[in-house]
Amino acid sequence: MPSGSDYIERADHELRETYEEPMSLDEYVEAAFENPTVASHASKYLLSAIESMGTRTVIEEGEEKDRYKFFDDPANDGEHAILGNTEVLNAFVDDLRSIAAERGKAEKIIWFDGPTATGKSELKRCLVNGLREFSKTDEGRRYTVEWNIASASDSRSLSYGDDPAAGDEENWFPSPVQSNPLLVFPPEVRADVLAELQSNTDDHIGIKVDGKLDPFSREAYDYLEEQYRRQGEENLFSAITDPNHLRVKNYVVDIGKGIGVLHSEDSGPPKERLVGSWMRGMLQELDSRGRKNPQAFSYDGVLSQGNGLLTIVEDAAQHADLLQKLLNVPDEQTVKLDKGIGMDIDTQLVIISNPDLEAQLNQHSEAGGKDPLKALKRRLDRRRFKYLTNLSLEAELIRRELTNETDVWMAMSYDELEGLIREPLSVDVRSDHHDVTKRELAPHAVEAAALYSVVTRLDGDDVPAGLDLVDKAMLFDRGYLLDGDDRLDKDDFDFGDDGEDGEQGIPVTYTRDTIADLLNDESERHHVEHAVEEVIMPRDILNAMAEGLTAAPVFSTAERTEYENRLVPVKNYVFQRQEEDVLDAMMRDKRVDEETVEEYIEHVYAWATDAPVENDRGERIEPDALKMKIFETEHLGRFSPESYDEGHEPAPAVEEFRRNKVITALNRHAWENRSDDFKVGDIDPKEIPIIKTVLASYDWDDVRRVYEDFDPNQWADPPSNTETETVKAETVDNMVEMFGYSPASAELTSQHVMSQVSYKWD
Repeated sequence: MPSGSDYIERADHELRETYEEPMSLDEYVEAAFENPTVASHASKYLLSAIESMGTRTVIEEGEEKDRYKFFDDPANDGEHAILGNTEVLNAFVDDLRSIAAERGKAEKIIWFDGPTATGKSELKRCLVNGLREFSKTDEGRRYTVEWNIASASDSRSLSYGDDPAAGDEENWFPSPVQSNPLLVFPPEVRADVLAELQSNTDDHIGIKVDGKLDPFSREAYDYLEEQYRRQGEENLFSAITDPNHLRVKNYVVDIGKGIGVLHSEDSGPPKERLVGSWMRGMLQELDSRGRKNPQAFSYDGVLSQGNGLLTIVEDAAQHADLLQKLLNVPDEQTVKLDKGIGMDIDTQLVIISNPDLEAQLNQHSEAGGKDPLKALKRRLDRRRFKYLTNLSLEAELIRRELTNETDVWMAMSYDELEGLIREPLSVDVRSDHHDVTKRELAPHAVEAAALYSVVTRLDGDDVPAGLDLVDKAMLFDRGYLLDGDDRLDKDDFDFGDDGEDGEQGIPVTYTRDTIADLLNDESERHHVEHAVEEVIMPRDILNAMAEGLTAAPVFSTAERTEYENRLVPVKNYVFQRQEEDVLDAMMRDKRVDEETVEEYIEHVYAWATDAPVENDRGERIEPDALKMKIFETEHLGRFSPESYDEGHEPAPAVEEFRRNKVITALNRHAWENRSDDFKVGDIDPKEIPIIKTVLASYDWDDVRRVYEDFDPNQWADPPSNTETETVKAETVDNMVEMFGYSPASAELTSQHVMSQVSYKWD
């Protein structure tokens, strides 16, 4: 167990890793030549931070997309990961790339909007976390300047109060707005430095450092220049930037240091919120011959805090009065402390809002060309967050809302992802008597809530005949459907591109609150052996979500009716998943092993290509006609023995099946992996729909055939020494072992399934 001193040592190490001793201006230039990123302008630095963490492949709305890992919040162990909306985030990165390279959009303010609970607030937190951690790395170090003029002979000083002894650390004052150190150089020299920096990198996006030092730093620079000019100093710039007066210091990016965030509750006059305010007492103390001294300014406005990197206006509808005042900031890159003192700004502007801002912007839309907000709307580059339309992402989000889970799901296959979706969840709940009990959301419970939420968000007008919204949801999540022996890919369907999916529906906050209420409700369930009263079943959640629609003020009457109508197919799907679990558990020992399946595939491929197969002794032999016949008749159940002649050669119908259902799937795999040398052994049997059916599913006819004396009507309380009693005990144990059920949830799930099966058993 770590001791208290161990944690102190770790904290010391953390600070050592992120702090550098101040350096001189020439040392900084040399450091920039070695790593130009440290001198980057705001949009380029933000782009570098996002790209530094690489990408990963995800499937959203049934399509493969490259996603920047930065938005998974890896710097904070995924706590504020943005789930979904990958296209929106990629478009944001494209915007940054255009802005950084000065290929347009420089005058734009990037606007993220969308319904509540779609991840917009997580975007802010993710940006702050990622930029903070990037600035701690060697690659992403961020620097500004600090000044010391206490040794000058004039009575004026940058210190607030009595001057301590010259040279003390108390006399060093950093730029209050994180000015880029290269701004110290005269424009002509700075241009040469930037040209040299660009020549040292193969990045096509150059570094842009324009404008002047901030007013605070300019005051120090001008004062030093005046003193040394009076003294007749020949090397004036060297004297001003001598390490006794100017140092370059690194800082860790955070809110207030490179990131400005204007929250919804922040108040004050527009100028104060944007830039800061004059400190009246300081103005009197720093009398500057009738003019305002920039040392007496607070520099705590959002643009001042975000200078050098990022400015975020959160809940922008609450600050609509400021947006017009921000119009010229992106392209002119300047603001004013007052009429006489301007400040150059380098920051990437981002505003975040709910749909209410759009309503404010459109209030004069009927005025046409006379719309007073038209100029503002033209400057806003809108990126719209939507509700998640992927089952797996919504399941992940619901678990996050109910627990402290922060890991981002990065499954290597959909089978692995499917396992995460259906997992049970245990939650500690404190009762009215202050006792802590563990409540279980049964397997498929979170899945059911997630699927129903997603189904309410999908556009039902473009669902093809023969499919329903659950099918569309599965296409969006895994990219394909299995229809009997066939695999139907999302590309086989023509869903509308009008953007209706994800625009409205049940928000995750409603789902979370519904489940939270169930967790605190007392259950009337009872069982002599198992604590079934602590289990929340999928149907419990679905019923509660549907029943709560009427009382929830966030839904209109039309929405309530529509969402209620979408419940039945979700219930049917969830029951099917539970039924599959029970069947798989009952038939566990009857499963066809994958080696047998792989052997069949290999022999069929050899049969179709007139090629030999290799036996256990390494001999090259003809494909075994009997093995293929046995697999097709006994395991697949597709053909009878009469479909083959005495030599086990297949009839035309069997030949067509092999070529169309097995070989076609193999060829699809070979085409999709055509850059590699294709081998039959490389293919996953589950990629072939008909084989997936063999490996993964049974039906009640199989149960009836294997267990002749089984009776589902006896399942709830099977008589002793019957086959039903034996099968039930084995099934419940297998459900616990195979699928993560507790004995209680396995009991409830199997009872529910058998109650439906018993109706049609006889």
